[in-house]
Amino acid sequence: MSLKVFLQVVEIQTKLASLFPFAIGVLFSIAYFNQFQVGYTLLFFIGMVVFDMATTAINNYMDFKKAKSQVYKYEENIIGSSGISPILVRNMIFGMIAFSAVIGIYLTVKTGWLFLVMGGVCCFIGIFYTFGPIPLSRMPLGEVFSGFTMGLGIFAMTIYLNVQVNPPFYLLLDWARGTFALTGNLWAVLAIIWASLPMVFTIANIMLANNLRDLDTDIENHRYTLVYYIGRKQGVILFQLLMLTCYAVVLIGLPFGVYRWPILTVFLSLPVVWKNLQLFKKELPRPKSFGYSIKNLIAFNGSYLLGLLLTIISEKYK
Repeated sequence: MSLKVFLQVVEIQTKLASLFPFAIGVLFSIAYFNQFQVGYTLLFFIGMVVFDMATTAINNYMDFKKAKSQVYKYEENIIGSSGISPILVRNMIFGMIAFSAVIGIYLTVKTGWLFLVMGGVCCFIGIFYTFGPIPLSRMPLGEVFSGFTMGLGIFAMTIYLNVQVNPPFYLLLDWARGTFALTGNLWAVLAIIWASLPMVFTIANIMLANNLRDLDTDIENHRYTLVYYIGRKQGVILFQLLMLTCYAVVLIGLPFGVYRWPILTVFLSLPVVWKNLQLFKKELPRPKSFGYSIKNLIAFNGSYLLGLLLTIISEKYK
């Protein structure tokens, strides 16, 4: 398998969806909690990207195995069109998952059991999102699972690794007594959940845009996603609503202390996002339409990153 084919199997261009929650999680840890752990952060980044590549490879592998359309299987799916062995892809997937698991176990030993719980839940959803007799991606809740797993899961794990002094949540296990205690700060946890919502929505929109575009192909291949049940018209309305709600999250979070005033720089992205929403609706169901969901994710989350960075700078020099 050449490097080019490998990158196509893991769809390296889609990794922005996981990179933004990670990067924003790092900056939020500094801006809100004033803490940062470079070693844990780098290890988690490596494990996260490798596991993300594994889940994408699983998606392509299962689409190849379950495809009803021979045209899709051997002309559109990268495994069939490139002529690589499905067994090779399967073994590659096992290797990437094992590599990520080793990093996860190490970080659990260093930081506590809660990381294993959070990572285990995210990994379970990531694997069974496209694997198994009834993958989550073929169900109406695909957008919910992808949005919360990546938008909230990666974001919360990043903060957990960085905030080691007075952590917002911590799981204490006493194996000798058979007891456990989950402790934390309610307001800090609520702030983390609230700050994750824009990433939850923009990542869910990527899956929604994909399903809006591929509705006819999905039905042909027996994939009954959310769009199948609500229709394209309502799906487009939901797509627009999720994107615009990201700005409402920032406005509401500001007076409650989740953010500082520099976060308002996110509104610099609003004209671009609004234009993309109109173009997305116009281009459906052509392949080009999907790209606007990626552009919106980059525009909003890029400005979100900038707002947090300016917050850190303003707090340092005030």
